[in-house]
Amino acid sequence: MMEKIRISAVRYANTYPFIYGLTESGFDKKAVIETDHPSACAAKLISGRVDLGLIPVAAIPILKEAYITGDYCIGADGKVRTVQIMSNSQFDVVNAVFLDYRSMTSVRLVKVIAGKFWKKDLAWFDTSEQFNFKSIGKNEAVVLIGDQCFEYENQFKYRIDLAEEWKRYTGLPFVFACWVANKPLSDEFISAFNNALSLGVNNIDKVSERFSDSGTITGKELTEYLTQNIDYSLDIRKREAMNLFLEYLRKL
Repeated sequence: MMEKIRISAVRYANTYPFIYGLTESGFDKKAVIETDHPSACAAKLISGRVDLGLIPVAAIPILKEAYITGDYCIGADGKVRTVQIMSNSQFDVVNAVFLDYRSMTSVRLVKVIAGKFWKKDLAWFDTSEQFNFKSIGKNEAVVLIGDQCFEYENQFKYRIDLAEEWKRYTGLPFVFACWVANKPLSDEFISAFNNALSLGVNNIDKVSERFSDSGTITGKELTEYLTQNIDYSLDIRKREAMNLFLEYLRKL
């Protein structure tokens, strides 16, 4: 009997359609599926602890072999809401930024935006699980990702949505994460996997119903977020945006 493919998915609301599709289609019986923070998804794929992961785009160049798998991603064409830089000082006086330890792409994205578009030289500080993001001082900002942005966004005076900012300067959507394998997978597996994902992406109303009370983003707000802020199709423009972002990263 063939060993099951091991998959790591992100444990945020934006992944609910994927989880719904993988479970409703019965695909979860054919694979071992785990959920992790984005940075942990990447670490597991890089170290070979999983075969396929929904990983931050910024992690793709670190892989020895990277095979983008399927037609779906976690993307945004404008405001994403769950990747923001926040501060109680106006951004023109901010000189230090604390970076969310849970993400890799968002941290790189803010550095690209600051260096290339804002032409600002900022001091960057890594954080850990113990860090209190609300405790930042004057002229400091935080980069936050995930569902917690909905909790935190009203606690800071100034906020910039990083996907919206990227689009403002490049005219392109942004891809935060996509499905990547660290080895070639069979066409049969990829086709079944893609069909499972599409089941969730094409049934957002059912997804919202299923996960309505699961996390920080609930009810009508969850439906709005999944339909208006997240864009799941890994189309030509998103691939172009990914390539541009990776090119900027290389220069960074």
